[in-house]
Amino acid sequence: MTKNGLILAVFAIVTTGLIALTYFGTKDQIALQQQQKLLSILNAVIDKSSYDNAIHLDCALVTSAELLGSDEPQHLYRATKQGQGVAAAIETTAPDGYSGQIHLVVGITSPEAGSAKVTGVRVLEHKETPGLGDKIDLRISNWVLGFDNQIYTADLAPNWAVKKDGGQFDQFTGATITPRAVVNAVKLSVEYYLANQATIFNATNACGEINSVSVVAEKANKNNE
Repeated sequence: MTKNGLILAVFAIVTTGLIALTYFGTKDQIALQQQQKLLSILNAVIDKSSYDNAIHLDCALVTSAELLGSDEPQHLYRATKQGQGVAAAIETTAPDGYSGQIHLVVGITSPEAGSAKVTGVRVLEHKETPGLGDKIDLRISNWVLGFDNQIYTADLAPNWAVKKDGGQFDQFTGATITPRAVVNAVKLSVEYYLANQATIFNATNACGEINSVSVVAEKANKNNE
């Protein structure tokens, strides 16, 4: 028994050592891949020619259950040019999807006071019904591209709804709940940006460490699985 115990102990030590070596040998590459995935998502919703900072390393943690759909802090990535804020990519949640929460990232800029322009939207994670609600996913349909370059002002707010509710955005046949939830989440994200624009670009940077910027990428990876 003693001999067998020693053999098992040695085997456990060797296995643990190999796992540790694998982890330390690949963690930098994994972190780099996460950052590249994050940057590709951010560049999908904000034109990379519009900013000159390392957007994936410049973010604030923001919380608004009312406007961003969650009590948990979410990332707001800041695009700046020559030190001036030009746009933001806000991680937000539609809590009222047909099959649960829908996680999004919304690119927003403000061409003039009191107005905002959505520069892009991507779905990061969802559990909507295949063949119906999953059309919010760009891999399934181009529906989400309908937000590109849409302008929001207080006067235009009624347009930010699905057509069934008197708005401008298409719904899906047999699946109105999902697009309604996404449209409302994007609208609320824009309202958050307009209400907090003056402060979000002055907030302390919460993305100085590689590990702190992988949340959006991880959600996107889960959605792709």
